[in-house]
Amino acid sequence: MATNTSPVMNVMIAAARKAARGLIRDFGEVEQLQVSRKGPADFVSQADLKAETVLLDELSRARPGYGFVLEEKGVVEGPDKSHRWIIDPLDGTTNFLHGIPHFAISIALEREGQLTAGLVYNPVRDELYRAEKGQGAHLNDRRIRVSARADLTQCLVATGIPFHGMDGHARFQQEMARVMGAVSGIRRFGAAALDLAFVAAGRFDAFWERGLKPWDIAAGIVLVREAGGEVSGLNDADLLETGDIIASNSHIHRPVQALVTPR
Repeated sequence: MATNTSPVMNVMIAAARKAARGLIRDFGEVEQLQVSRKGPADFVSQADLKAETVLLDELSRARPGYGFVLEEKGVVEGPDKSHRWIIDPLDGTTNFLHGIPHFAISIALEREGQLTAGLVYNPVRDELYRAEKGQGAHLNDRRIRVSARADLTQCLVATGIPFHGMDGHARFQQEMARVMGAVSGIRRFGAAALDLAFVAAGRFDAFWERGLKPWDIAAGIVLVREAGGEVSGLNDADLLETGDIIASNSHIHRPVQALVTPR
């Protein structure tokens, strides 16, 4: 286990590592399936479900009664109405599908409606980002903080492009043009949980995206805030409801928000 962690974080870490073992095995099979005409899509869907089942079983055993918000199985009510887990067993499914080693398990704990703990684990790189409210953020056993850059022209910003078939492409192109003209560079890595973890670690200076689900961002929100950064909705709305999010260090939060959503 990681050092200086609470019992609940140790439970989260153990569950993530157990689910990760299956994902790593399945990821090793994906490239073998790329050459088949059917492709690996069905296989990856099963890998996603298997990982979610492991997380559900492990967390239920360790904390009986807690509820769940799950990507695949939806809302699972528990007798303990004050606690629930918010889980994405495989964030970056498209990367996984194409054999790209950039994906993660994301687990958050909500207590009395407040996010109190978050974990994002990239099993390929064995990078485990964790944070608990009031305890700071860590990458493995190292304390992490958001970047200190205040000059937008020096900043690296991450985003997510709407998937094929989704609305918002024209709006995204306008947002992209405004941000691209002001910052050092833009990245689109395809896993929102890791984008937020990278903001927490100071690798990205900011991240914005629209239409995300609670399980995409819940853990990352805790990470960024505990790393000294700011997270908000793009229009000061409830970000878990809208999924429209901006996360950054405190120096550039308003400037980036103004670029993405000019008043």
